[in-house]
Amino acid sequence: MRAEVQSTVDKIRKSLDLLAQRLNVETAPYRLEEFNARVEDPTLWDDPEAAQKLMRDRQALVDAIATYEDIKTELQDNIDLIELGEMEDDAEVVGEAETALSKLAKTSAQKELEALLDGEADANDTFLEINSGAGGTESCDWASMLARMYVRWAEKKGYTVELQSESAGEEAGIKSAAYKISGHNAYGWLKSESGVHRLVRISPFDSAAKRHTSFTSVKVYPVVDDNIEIEVNPSDIRIDTYRSSGAGGQHVNTTDSAVRITHHPTGIVVTSSEKSQHQNRDIAMKALKSRLYQMELDKRSALVNEVHENAGDAGWGNQIRSYVLQPYQMVKDLRTNYETSDTKGVLDGDLDGLMGATLALAVSGKSRAQAQGD
Repeated sequence: MRAEVQSTVDKIRKSLDLLAQRLNVETAPYRLEEFNARVEDPTLWDDPEAAQKLMRDRQALVDAIATYEDIKTELQDNIDLIELGEMEDDAEVVGEAETALSKLAKTSAQKELEALLDGEADANDTFLEINSGAGGTESCDWASMLARMYVRWAEKKGYTVELQSESAGEEAGIKSAAYKISGHNAYGWLKSESGVHRLVRISPFDSAAKRHTSFTSVKVYPVVDDNIEIEVNPSDIRIDTYRSSGAGGQHVNTTDSAVRITHHPTGIVVTSSEKSQHQNRDIAMKALKSRLYQMELDKRSALVNEVHENAGDAGWGNQIRSYVLQPYQMVKDLRTNYETSDTKGVLDGDLDGLMGATLALAVSGKSRAQAQGD
């Protein structure tokens, strides 16, 4: 077997090892037997919500087992084909098996990343907030570039994107925007994006063509579903109705009432500017509950806590990622040291590599300082 092919096989085996670890492959058949026994219980649907959760959990286990076994079987089948082809000097069989292994390596790498998304709220939809920081017009333009990047990424994933609110910049771009992104594992993927994002480029707004640095903060919160109870005391909130001041266009409502909810104990402020005031109130309340739930997650998770601490002020020293367009092309995540020179691809939504590196860091249990010291 050629060295290049052996390297591909080794990568697939590495992915299989991680899948086996996340699945706990030794106990998986017994856990599936337990699920099957509970599904046959005639009283299961006496509690519909519990039954639906059980069915979802069972299906997730079934899918995980099938994925692991399929990759394991396909890997061995193609190794056998290569060995057989080499014995019989059949270059066509060897070539077809090597091509199949290359495709399997991509599949297994993707499944390896998905296996890291097993947190309490990872499977949920998510709210994504973008706020321009230090840099004035430059940062407002940078905020609109980031908004486009995340929308492109979500569309490539097949997710649904809904603009919840938007505030236009005075000269260009946006001061802030809030989105709801719906799809399986939306929060799990995007949670690593919380923090300050730094851009270095030649400013299109500077007649002297000088290099400028801009900052924008991104915050991500899981959409709280019916399985998660969040209590909000009515006396702790203030609800204000006002006229939306968005920039207009097909996504932004500029004529109907918007709703702002302020949560006094935490200082959290959420807004929504859909066409229906009733819908606005419902969306804003869900967003508030998601923010409160995220605060609780932050307390439990040292890594997430670190990320959100770094998402304080959008300025120097707090960034999690740098996007350099001048004098060279580089996107670098400062938590993992993952970097790529494909700045155009990243800004067009090719984020899985950056996200995956952060997910892997979370599983390894390393701190940001430890990762940077490797």
